Formats: sequence, structure tokens, C-alpha cells
Amino acid sequence: MEPFILKETSHFIIKEWTDRFNGLVAGFTTKNGGHSKNSFSTLNTGFHVGDQEQDVCLNRKVLSKSTGIPLSNWVGAEQTHDVHVKKVSVYDRGLGSNSYANALRDTDAFFTYDKNLLLTLCFADCVPLYFIAPKYEAIAIAHAGWKGTVGGIAKSVITVFKDENIPVSEIFAVIGPSICEKCYIVDDKVISYVENLVEDVEKKPYNRIKENLYHLDLKKLNKQILIKAGMIESNIQVTDLCTSCDSDYFFSHRRDKGKTGRMMSFIGWKEEQSRE
Repeated sequence: MEPFILKETSHFIIKEWTDRFNGLVAGFTTKNGGHSKNSFSTLNTGFHVGDQEQDVCLNRKVLSKSTGIPLSNWVGAEQTHDVHVKKVSVYDRGLGSNSYANALRDTDAFFTYDKNLLLTLCFADCVPLYFIAPKYEAIAIAHAGWKGTVGGIAKSVITVFKDENIPVSEIFAVIGPSICEKCYIVDDKVISYVENLVEDVEKKPYNRIKENLYHLDLKKLNKQILIKAGMIESNIQVTDLCTSCDSDYFFSHRRDKGKTGRMMSFIGWKEEQSRE
């Protein structure tokens, strides 16, 4: 079953999670329903791509209104395609929400227990990873491009849950909209890193096209990494949405040749009463 359902013009939600867990908001924005212009038309959420800052703030306010979590309660990052996970709290509220200048540095994943805090990251083909341990009211979110993926950002998030004494069996994950295998072509250099992670050649997440060119399935690779880190396979859902194929909904760095906007992944507890 597809985990992402279009709720409004501006965004998809992880419907099963938001239906099941009271007060949870979790989803992924589209490129539609905003105020940006030209190549950023219209709902660009990234400050760092050359769009007008005031338009990005207006776009973020569109989502703020829909989620019911004020922009002042968001937290955002300076994403560096690395594997650093930041545990955040209400004391971090507002950082990176309305300016790139005060975003949390060198961060590609967030973890929190706190309510009234929206964890946000930006995307334009990379893989958004969502995590929840409902019995512990713990949530996390991660940004996994190919560098972060082979570096083990997914495993790093699982390690944080373990360090918090949360059993891996209690963690659920959703792998969100990102570039699909057919649209994502990489070279030998990237595949050499992937090969070091894949033990079963029959389950390899890539296919050779010709010399030095391969189709790589980053979603499949991240799922394999999560399972290797101890997650139960049935606790992992994967979307079929592709940021490159589904051009009506998404920006794509590859499809748009680098001049494009950014979508946003988000997750947060809106209320104090958030258990099942």
C-alpha cells in the first residue's frame, strides 16, 4: 500500500501514521500551491537555492497553516550529505525555520521526543527517511543522498534509538519520495561504495547499463541498510513516488538540471496526547 496520500495541493501525508497516532503530523511537500516564481514555481521550501527569501518564508507559512505547528516551532538544518544526527528539543525551536543563517550546522537527521516541534529537511531527489517508535513517543527524520546512504545515515539514526534504550523492534520507518532507479544513473565510483554494503549479490539495488553506468535504487538500498541495522522488514514502508517521474508534483535536481526548488519532509507531534 502506498504510504503517501495527497492531502492538499501543498503536501502529501503518511496517512496510516497520522490516522493511527494522535497528534502526529508527517509528510512531504509538493512543488505546488506556493508563491515562488520561475524555476522555483511555486512551493520552493529551500533557502539555499537562490530563491527570494520572502517567498520561501511565505511558502513555509502555507505548510505551517496546514500542519497546525507554527513556523516558530520548526527546526531546520544545513544539510551536508553526511551522517550526523542531531537530538533536538523545544529549546531548538525556530532554528532554520525562517532563515538559512541560523539552521543547525552539518546536520542530516533529527531525533526528538518533544511535542509542538516540527522536524524539517529539504529534498530534490535524495531519500527522506521517517522514523517513529510510538510506545516511546520518539520520532526522527533523515536526509539520504547517495553519500549519506553509503555513509550509513539510516544506521546512524537507528543507533540513536538504541542509545536511547529503544528496542529496534519498536521502530517503524517510511522511505519517502525520491528519485527512482530508472531515473538515477551513477558511475563505477558510486557503485564501488554500494558493493561494500550489499552482501547478497542477488539482492543488489543496482543494474549495469553499460560500461561505467548503472541504474541505482536508493530506496531499496536504504531499506537493506535498515534491515541490516536490525529493523523488522514488515515495519518498513516504501513509497512508489519518484521526484523525477512525477513532475506534476515534485522538483527534481537531475530532471531540472540543477536549477530547481526543494521539497520538504516533515514530522512532529502537534499535541501532548500522542500515544495510540
